[in-house]
Amino acid sequence: MSSVATFECETVSREFQFVGQCATGNFPASFPETAIKVQTAFVPRRSEISGVINPEILYSPYMCNGPVATYFACSEVEEIKQVPAGMLGFKVAFTDYAKISCSNKTVGEGYSKLFEWIQSQGHTQKSGYNSTPIEIYYFEDDVEEEVVELLIPIEESVR
Repeated sequence: MSSVATFECETVSREFQFVGQCATGNFPASFPETAIKVQTAFVPRRSEISGVINPEILYSPYMCNGPVATYFACSEVEEIKQVPAGMLGFKVAFTDYAKISCSNKTVGEGYSKLFEWIQSQGHTQKSGYNSTPIEIYYFEDDVEEEVVELLIPIEESVR
């Protein structure tokens, strides 16, 4: 059986508007369990969000400061209008990202290859306030392996 992971890398520039839920846990000890828990809680509530661009895509931005990480499960929306109870709406500013296509079974390998590619292209991972990595999951029925895209905020390295 061949994998749906292509490990193709590229740069993309985007901004996002999200509505979703989040969970925070000790990092790395409580991951991926914390991430799976928030995704599982969010999926049945997607229909409560108005203006969803594609309900078959789950966006999981995250923020990590070392000892703790906050992981989100979101839908991308056209506009943040009404936010259901227990959820939050937020924007991720226009950013340049390094992107790789992998699968739910090859996420670890995807991150390794993406960080190698970022370095080989003369970029560095962006840090600070406007640095939000994003995992993108594409729902498919009755499959063991689904496409996942990883986005890492980047900036040009000063050489």
